[in-house]
Amino acid sequence: MESFSRNLTQGKVFKYLTLLVLTAIFGIVLSTVLTQAQLSSKLQIPLAGGETTVFNRTSTAYEQPSANLDEKGIDEHADGDIAFEAVFVTPPARVNPGLGPLFNNASCAGCHIRNGRGLPEKGQLLVRVSNSSKAKLPDSTQPQTKASIYEYHPEASVSLGNAPPVAGLGTQIQDQGVYGHAPEATVEVQWHEQEGKYGDGTTYQLRSPIAKITLANGEPLSPEVMTSLRIPPPVFGLGLLEAIPEQTILDLADPEDQNQDGISGRPNQVWDVEKKAVVLGRFGWKSNNPNLLQQSASAYVNDMGVTNPMFPESNTSTDIDFPTLKDATIYVQTLAVPARTLLDDPKVQRGEKLFTEANCAACHISQLRTGKHEYQELVNQTIHPYTDMLLHDMGPGLADGRPDFKASGTEWRTQPLWGIGLAQTVLPYSGYLHDGRARTLEEAILWHGGEAEASQQVFKNMSQSDRSALVRFLNSL
Repeated sequence: MESFSRNLTQGKVFKYLTLLVLTAIFGIVLSTVLTQAQLSSKLQIPLAGGETTVFNRTSTAYEQPSANLDEKGIDEHADGDIAFEAVFVTPPARVNPGLGPLFNNASCAGCHIRNGRGLPEKGQLLVRVSNSSKAKLPDSTQPQTKASIYEYHPEASVSLGNAPPVAGLGTQIQDQGVYGHAPEATVEVQWHEQEGKYGDGTTYQLRSPIAKITLANGEPLSPEVMTSLRIPPPVFGLGLLEAIPEQTILDLADPEDQNQDGISGRPNQVWDVEKKAVVLGRFGWKSNNPNLLQQSASAYVNDMGVTNPMFPESNTSTDIDFPTLKDATIYVQTLAVPARTLLDDPKVQRGEKLFTEANCAACHISQLRTGKHEYQELVNQTIHPYTDMLLHDMGPGLADGRPDFKASGTEWRTQPLWGIGLAQTVLPYSGYLHDGRARTLEEAILWHGGEAEASQQVFKNMSQSDRSALVRFLNSL
């Protein structure tokens, strides 16, 4: 009995000590959060995601619900998290059936690791394909009206004079198959290395991918087929980007470069499956989806082979219902944006000034304001995404040669920079740019060409100290 009493007392002591330690840790974290928030207010630096912003600079930074969600919103976000994390399997399983038979990954989270950018490897690297715009549509595809091509392949912009889907492949190669089904193709990526020099003589290395694509029959993919390698982009903060008024984006466009600053961003115009109309594009590396519901639905059917109400089977049956699709959409709509850090660091402040002087901010626009949205938490927020949501010619070095609606083979949407300083914390060795070729932020900048060539040259000719300051600023985002 005495031994039992002694053990019980020791257990209580251990319990209280544990609680004391946890309380201390919580206090430290809370004080850090408050310090950063107070510092942001003192320096008059608005929060990256407005009221949705969270103060988290850990490996879970991209996985946080918006800070201003109410109890109902938190519950809906949690339901969406379940849908986003769900791993699909082959029918007739009782839980999450519907995978494939051809696919790239079995879950949303399998591509978007911790909601961040992916790696250029199997299961995450996607290969978009298209025939030449002059190619005759093959008899084996779906009904050959322009509208039907949109229905089955929303990114194949036939009616705008661009590229139709490839017979047997559609517009994306599925490199995995369930038991009994051969993948459409195997994709091997080799890297071509090239060396360059900064203005001060410092050398650097750049790499670009070379894809070897072998079809299921052992034949190589025809060189006439246009291909584009893509890694998954981050998914946090997307609800805020969806809430930016269309007119705001259109007002930023300058397709004829009338102000003669060398920057001629223009919007993409894409197919809206629900509206059955051409509308403003917002999401994807070339802005080929108009909203997050369609972006999610397209990912389900293209990446996982999971049919849904937007993209059903030919007999209209689906693998998931609308509530599941909506849950996954709500999840990405209500993900928070991590706050900036190192706000009082002189080197960061100098780097931000250099960023502006190099004219990087002409495309990576710091401040925008949201408008209407079904989620009130996203409405009328002043945000700092560092994007204009427009297409820009990035030069031959980054060109994939594959049109996507109004986007040409050299154009890409300005990627938001918020949270980019956490990319390697969230997923070490993850790549930058559309195909993950850039291993560092310096490499990403050096790949900028076309409209960004002048800014790239400014960076290239900076002193090592200034280059370091600019990159430190990016890492503070």
